[in-house]
Amino acid sequence: MAVKKSLIFIFFTCFVIISCKKEKLFTDSSAKLDFSTDTVQFDTVFTTIGSATLNFKVYNSYNQPIKISSIRLAKGNTSFFRLNINGISTRLLNDVELDAKDSMYIFVEVHVDPLNSNNPLVVQDSIVFETNGNFQDIKLVAFGQDVNLINGKIIQSDTTWTSLKPFLVYNSMLVDSGVTLNILSGTKIYFHKDSRLYVLGTLNAQGNKDEPILFRNDRLEHWYDDVPGQWAGIYFATAKSNNNIVYGSRDNILNYCEIKNAIIGVQVDTTMNSDPTVIVSNTKILNMNAVGIYGQGAYIQAYNNVIANCGQFAVAITFGGKYQFYHCTIYNTWQYANRQTPSVLLNNYYQDVNGVYQVRPNEATFINCIIYGNLENEVAFDAIYAGTFNYLFKNTLLKIADTTNTNNIHYEVVYKNNSPGLKNPSINDFSLDSLSFCIDKGDNSINQYPFNMDIMGNFRDNKPDLGAYERQNLK
Repeated sequence: MAVKKSLIFIFFTCFVIISCKKEKLFTDSSAKLDFSTDTVQFDTVFTTIGSATLNFKVYNSYNQPIKISSIRLAKGNTSFFRLNINGISTRLLNDVELDAKDSMYIFVEVHVDPLNSNNPLVVQDSIVFETNGNFQDIKLVAFGQDVNLINGKIIQSDTTWTSLKPFLVYNSMLVDSGVTLNILSGTKIYFHKDSRLYVLGTLNAQGNKDEPILFRNDRLEHWYDDVPGQWAGIYFATAKSNNNIVYGSRDNILNYCEIKNAIIGVQVDTTMNSDPTVIVSNTKILNMNAVGIYGQGAYIQAYNNVIANCGQFAVAITFGGKYQFYHCTIYNTWQYANRQTPSVLLNNYYQDVNGVYQVRPNEATFINCIIYGNLENEVAFDAIYAGTFNYLFKNTLLKIADTTNTNNIHYEVVYKNNSPGLKNPSINDFSLDSLSFCIDKGDNSINQYPFNMDIMGNFRDNKPDLGAYERQNLK
């Protein structure tokens, strides 16, 4: 019995030794690695900020393990790039073993130093692999761009931003009361996660058709081009002085701007002005996680705008106020989740801190607009005391579920549930196709400057089209 146990022990010990014996490395001089890509390319990287980390895979296609003698950056310690291999952050790593038929990730990050240059700079390097005396490389390419870094800044005197180099906003920023920030055409403003542009003074953002002003997130990899909710948005605010005097933003202009990928594109508080708190014109507001234009007892004038792809409302008119929308294309086919709310909301009250409902008069006008989306009903009303709830839809295309309530003074020549016929909204082309229902359906009584020109600078004829675009060469 003892002999039998001894034999079992010896057998088991031999089995363990054999099992634990390391597989022989593949040392043939022809050995080569396989890679998931031959180039790792970063989009524009802001200087001093760095970038997102990219990665690629390295494969051992052989039936034996292989030893990579070295993985290194060709430019060594002078490289703008850095590697992370098996959890080790480095520019050089020796003797990396890769099991048979196995693979591993290599992560690459880049940090571009300040360049004191207004033009993008191409930053290049390569990762060199040495295996059994063979050398292979993966190319690294990044485009660096110097920026004006705005980190939690309060602008306290009149300031002008130009397109000479982009602006990057970290930790939000504020245009103080009584101060004007002028932004010239072609300027690009990027916002880090959760950052917001607060305006207590005046924002004068004057782009043009060929050089719009860009407000967007700071993740510039193409995957993030249309991802909503990456920054907070633009907020025209009010405040109270020590004497409880209400003051706030006024005389704002957003003309030929592109506002993308925020939570709320444009939010406007009550500011008690007789003139519009903000005029939004010839502007695209796209990919908002919540709301495109959000008015809270405000006075907003908007014309020739595209407001599209918003997770809750494209336009939310709340707490009463005065709102004028002319030739706006409001088109909402939100694809990121099951949207439950309509494209347009009109509301004339709010609940104060004591739980008491406060009613404010609401005056809202939509003329020559398109209001359409993928819900059965794209317009909703939330009113207390209907006598203070004044609105008008005139020569406007509406997507609505109940068409029986449109025969009253609030509706004048409305078109119900007709597909607008836009060229290709999926790639943000909201112009009219050649068979669009919206051609010649507009009211020409407002056909004077600035409403007689569309978002592309084309003149409208005496039968204007609905929405921001006038179809050309048909009449």
